[in-house]
Formats: sequence, C-alpha cells, structure tokens
Amino acid sequence: MGNTRPLPQPEATRGERQRKPAPPKSRARRYLKRAGITLGVIVIILAVSVGYLWVATPSAGQATQLAQDQAAEHGIAYPGPPVPANFARPLIATEDKRFYSEPGVDVLAVGRVAWSDVTGGSDQGGATLEQQLAKLLYTPAETGFDAELKQVVLAFKINSSYSKQQILALYSEVAYFGHGYYGLQQASCGYFGHPAADLTVIQGAMLAGVVNAPSLDDPIADPVSARQRLEHVITRMVAVGDLTSTQASAALSASLGIVPRDQAGC
Repeated sequence: MGNTRPLPQPEATRGERQRKPAPPKSRARRYLKRAGITLGVIVIILAVSVGYLWVATPSAGQATQLAQDQAAEHGIAYPGPPVPANFARPLIATEDKRFYSEPGVDVLAVGRVAWSDVTGGSDQGGATLEQQLAKLLYTPAETGFDAELKQVVLAFKINSSYSKQQILALYSEVAYFGHGYYGLQQASCGYFGHPAADLTVIQGAMLAGVVNAPSLDDPIADPVSARQRLEHVITRMVAVGDLTSTQASAALSASLGIVPRDQAGC
C-alpha cells in the first residue's frame, strides 16, 4: 500500500472554537448562595412576625401603669426620684452603650440572636434597656423566641413614646437589685442607708452591675461575685470614656459602704 494521509476533518465553527467548558461552581459559592437564601427567608419571616406583633402587642402607653402596679406590689413609691448620673452612666456603659442613639433596638445584636435561635447557637446578648424594660413590664414570665420578638416590637414602641430620661426612670423603678430590693431608691436605702441621689461612683456601679443577675451578684449574699461584676462595670465605664483610669482606680479603692441590715433605710 502507498502512503496514506488521514482524511481532513471539518473545520470547527466559530462558536465551537470559542466555547469552553464552564468551570464547576465552587463549594464556597454554593454555600454562600444557600446561606444568602436562608438569611433572606429569615428576614422575611421576621418582618412578617414583627408586623403582626406590632398590631398584636399592647400599647407603650401602658408602661407607666404597669410600672405603677409593680411599685405598689413591692411597696415602693411611684414615681421614684430622678435617676442620678452615678447610676445612669454605669448602667448605660454596661448594658447598652448606644442607648442615646439607637431606636430602642440594636439591629445587629437582634440579627445575631435570631440567627443563633435558628441555627441552635447560644448568642443571647445584645438586649437594649428598652428591650429589658419591655421584658420587665410586659413579658416577665415569658421565655423563648416569641417572647424575644415581642420585646423587640415593644422596645420600638417604648422608644417612640418616651424620652430617654423617662425610659431610664421607668427602668430604675421596676428593676430588681437583689436582696429583696425593688427599684433604685429602695436598693440605695437598703444597701447604703441613703437616697439614690447620694450614690457614689462605686455604689452606683455596683447597683448597675447587680441588675444583670441579682441572685448571683448580690453583694451581701455573694460579695466575691459582686466584686467581680463591679470591676467589670468600672472597666466598661473607662472603655466608653465615662471614667479615666485614675478615676477608676480611685473608685475601686473606695469603700462600698454597705450598711448592716438594722441600719438599712432612708
């Protein structure tokens, strides 16, 4: 046989020459897409739930009556005295550093908590003073995600109906300060034997710290835990600029001034 050459192949069309196999989607891209869809669904569900709860939850105008009812139940005067700076500053520094600028809710913190509830996480922080007040007044016995959503809606309502000073006053009136003391005035008289207006920096910081966990940080029942919490509050005050390091050291070295039980009262 003679030399043979392979038969010529038909020339590829222009489209075939330019077409390249598509690269497979990366696993990270697929994960991000699924996460985005999940987050979008969560946002829609939250929006619908908040809209429903806005109509279903009570009016913020009931807050003062609820606070008055609780004051009567605990045998304290209503309304209480003005909230002194030596309590307001440590409370805000520790519990809600953006209190004066936020609309009653820290949106990013709510998102973290919502995501944690959906995914089975444990992030439960970030409740503003308005949310805490809503819990104290409206949902004291309720727990779970539904209760948290109600508190978010009520926090918006409270913020839109009251000034920040009024919110602080309501909070100070209904908060529990451990050792059987309800309301700031009763707590100051009970622990220190003088009115809230006379609170020192360290005394106000102690009371601001104890409201987070009154049964754990009671300065009489558990002074070690209470001291650790107090130091945390003072540290937060330095972090937000309410105290200098020198002032913080002076405050922590001062006497707390807790009086014996038979000397409690104003």
